[in-house]
Amino acid sequence: MSRRQHADALAGLVQLRADPAPRHRGRHLARHGRPVGFGAERGLLRVVLAVVLVAAVVYVGVQALRPAPVARAQFNDQVLRVPGGPLHLPWPTQGEAAMAVAGSGLVGTAGPQTPLPMASITKVMTALVVLHDHPLGFGQQGPTITITPADVATYQHDVATQQSVVKVAAGEQLSERQALEALLIPSGNNMADVLADWAAGSIPAFVAQMNAEAAALGLHHTRYVGPSGLNPGSVSTPLDLVRLGEAAMANPVFASIVGKPSVTLPVAGTVYNYDYELDHHGIIGIKTGSDSQAGGCFLFDDQVAVGGQPVQVIGAVLGQQTPPIIQSALHAAVDLAQALRPDLAERTLLRQGQAVGTITTPWGSSVPMVVTKGLSVVSWPGETVRSGFQPVRLASSLPAGARVGTMDVHLGATTTRLPVVAARALPGPGLGWKLTDL
Repeated sequence: MSRRQHADALAGLVQLRADPAPRHRGRHLARHGRPVGFGAERGLLRVVLAVVLVAAVVYVGVQALRPAPVARAQFNDQVLRVPGGPLHLPWPTQGEAAMAVAGSGLVGTAGPQTPLPMASITKVMTALVVLHDHPLGFGQQGPTITITPADVATYQHDVATQQSVVKVAAGEQLSERQALEALLIPSGNNMADVLADWAAGSIPAFVAQMNAEAAALGLHHTRYVGPSGLNPGSVSTPLDLVRLGEAAMANPVFASIVGKPSVTLPVAGTVYNYDYELDHHGIIGIKTGSDSQAGGCFLFDDQVAVGGQPVQVIGAVLGQQTPPIIQSALHAAVDLAQALRPDLAERTLLRQGQAVGTITTPWGSSVPMVVTKGLSVVSWPGETVRSGFQPVRLASSLPAGARVGTMDVHLGATTTRLPVVAARALPGPGLGWKLTDL
């Protein structure tokens, strides 16, 4: 083959590769000029649109039917305050003191409230433990306690060491009530030992019961080492003693005994109360104490008429060293109680329907939550009252008046519980919020 013929053959091969079947090109077109694959593409588009529509319907259904988040109750304040104040009371400039209104709360304190010897105020706990294990009904005398020769020996020792005593004789019989009167009114140290042995079998066992009772009452800074208070290791704070005084005066037998100015006993005869302020200035108890280490001490109950009802002001004064020390403690207590009296009144702390918080939702709805009843308390200007809130589980929507929780108002050792409700209906979420909340 010549060079020219070879070149022509290669040119023809290139042409064939560029257009292998020119005579059959028309087979790739439909009769009306459209590509043969167009119908398949349109079918695929319809499937895609159907899938999208179904997915949208499913999404709307799921979002519309899924549970909505619950509402939330937000409590406003944890401290309520009575308008006015502060009080200006004649707190003692030595020792320590505290005063509270029974059922309403603490008025105030003086001093660092560190544990101090409490002398014969110890006998308040001695009497409470005896009455706890050997309760008396009002007016009952209780079991008989027979004085032993050992009890007489204790009495003679206490006389020799110039302690506060009640005369006894071997074979003398005292009822439980008489023994408690001998303990609390003339403040017989020897009678504290008699009662401890009788009630618990031994003085150490009885002291253990005293400390257990102190722990049960929440007297965290109080410790007893004996039943009489002679040992200065028996210590407390005025704050603890105020709580002890409230518990003691709640026992009608105890309260009736400490309210007596005198009592007559079989051997000792007529004995008198060291609380010289008893039945003066409203003082109805509770217990004095004094010695060289403790100074003058007084746990007192001042009864005040507020709105025609008796109100008890419980206070404690410890560590008064100005002679005569017992009179110093009594005068400090009376001055405090008298200064507080004009400021005590029944005041409205919460009104019925008063808002105490807000119920809110993630979608922006909110309604006030209110107390269903008001609360009036005996109070003084500037008093602060702690409160708290216990919510219930809420739904996403609420009708008007639905219970949303309980407000706890803490007044001293007492807690008052007030129902809290929605002030008006709380709507649930709209469809628009549900569709956009992911």
